[in-house]
Amino acid sequence: MRLDKFVCKSTAFTKTQAITSITQGDVTVNGEVITDIATQVHENNEVALSGERLYPRPFRYLLMHKPAQTICSNIDEVYPSLFNYIDIERPQELHIVGRLDADTTGLVLITDDGRWSFNIISPNKLCPKVYRVQLRQSIDESAMPLFAQGIKLQGETQLTAPATLIIVNDKQVLLTITEGKFHQVKRMFASIGNKVVGLHREAIGSVTLDVNEGQWRYLTVDEIQALGK
Repeated sequence: MRLDKFVCKSTAFTKTQAITSITQGDVTVNGEVITDIATQVHENNEVALSGERLYPRPFRYLLMHKPAQTICSNIDEVYPSLFNYIDIERPQELHIVGRLDADTTGLVLITDDGRWSFNIISPNKLCPKVYRVQLRQSIDESAMPLFAQGIKLQGETQLTAPATLIIVNDKQVLLTITEGKFHQVKRMFASIGNKVVGLHREAIGSVTLDVNEGQWRYLTVDEIQALGK
């Protein structure tokens, strides 16, 4: 973790206050004054502010059911931020793990643990995400092998990673992907001549959505560990 972030996570300081304290020499790491705010510190380092050792607050891990017409951002933009639905201290320290479009609903993970979130969003980790997709045109089982071998998206040369397609009815499917390319699900169906008219994320890894729209809860220890592997 960067030193400025460590100080913020261990005190009530804003980022500006943390930077000021570091650059003016008030912070030590293992007894040495450090003025570089980008210095990486770890759990076993002894960080002190004006001689008093700092201990970071525990990381937080949340699950939320994102409503439509909200954005995965810490602040309101064209649409309101989903953080308007979360009553929690220091929301500015949190970030969203794998964003959804404004019109997409469903499971969103939120944390302040960057290492944990990397294990979920990195394509190399192959973390599965399950989407319920409503389509404009009918689809049948002939599309299943196309998704299984990977889809060529417009503007890209490489196929997507293999995906699993389950037909629910002629215009609704469950799609499991292990990547998170820009607008990937919508672009995959566009590549086979169909259009997504409704998109809802139901699961990430072994964690499934189990709260009502606009509601949130903390992840259990087992869920945190399962997703962080």
